[in-house]
Amino acid sequence: MKKREEILRILGPGVRRILEKADPDTEKLQEIRLRVGGPLLIVCKGREYALTAEGNMAETIRQAYVVTEQDFKETLQIVSSHSLYAFEDEVKQGFLTVNGGHRVGIAGRAILEKGRVKSFKYITCMNIRVAHEVTGCAGLVMPYVTENGHACSSLIISPPRCGKTTLLRDMIRQFSNGTERIRGQTVGVVDERSEIGGCYMGIPQNDVGARTDILDCCPKAEGMMLLIRSMAPDIVAVDEIGDERDADALFSVVHCGCRLLATVHGSSLEEVRSKPFFAKLINGGVFDRFVLLSERRMGQLKAVYDGGGSLLYQR
Repeated sequence: MKKREEILRILGPGVRRILEKADPDTEKLQEIRLRVGGPLLIVCKGREYALTAEGNMAETIRQAYVVTEQDFKETLQIVSSHSLYAFEDEVKQGFLTVNGGHRVGIAGRAILEKGRVKSFKYITCMNIRVAHEVTGCAGLVMPYVTENGHACSSLIISPPRCGKTTLLRDMIRQFSNGTERIRGQTVGVVDERSEIGGCYMGIPQNDVGARTDILDCCPKAEGMMLLIRSMAPDIVAVDEIGDERDADALFSVVHCGCRLLATVHGSSLEEVRSKPFFAKLINGGVFDRFVLLSERRMGQLKAVYDGGGSLLYQR
């Protein structure tokens, strides 16, 4: 009920009434998409549905309620607390985080400064991504990513929308709090897109454990080094490694004696290995474990490999 109220509270009156009538299961609801002049769409358990003005599922997208400029403006005002300027640092990254850890992606005309996005003008697209925690979902994988009471540096490999961030978050929580097998350890999280901790006004809305420090909305490469210098973590965790700078920072983290928890988009270890900078990481022995999630079922563990590529677990 709390999550339902959090979502309804950030919607403009017109869209809110439709969602109240539709009453989707918020535990299955993943996204609400608003586009000015476009259909009102929701995503539940990976499936997209178009909603009518009466809150019913439209048979075709042409029968869906068309989001008006007023609907969009009212929702954007609520999301930004009536001041986009106050959230300038988040806006230039293309999203806002609201109470409850839900992330609101935005798109429109980008304003550039020295070749980089400074802000957005004429915002006309919005994607409300509903935050979901699955406490305990890392239970199956934890024995495979733990050795002698310590975390193994691990890379989670997963196709988009298959639960890699959810799994990473619960691994962070368990390493931070400690379990029957391991003592609690200090975890430093670089949460560049506010998806792991879901920080709102600097406070994590998701449970990331008692010994976790978060750098919110900070670039990964810079943030990893900053955490090591300032917070002395046992483990450093980041989501979605994407370029050479991130890879170089991972080498530095390992050389400083920290363990790593990271994720990357991919459907297999072979696919990830084919990326030049990841081949360097893998061949350089940065990771002790590779955790592969299923592309068929969200959050399902498919396989675990050791650092040399030998299979430890397969579903």
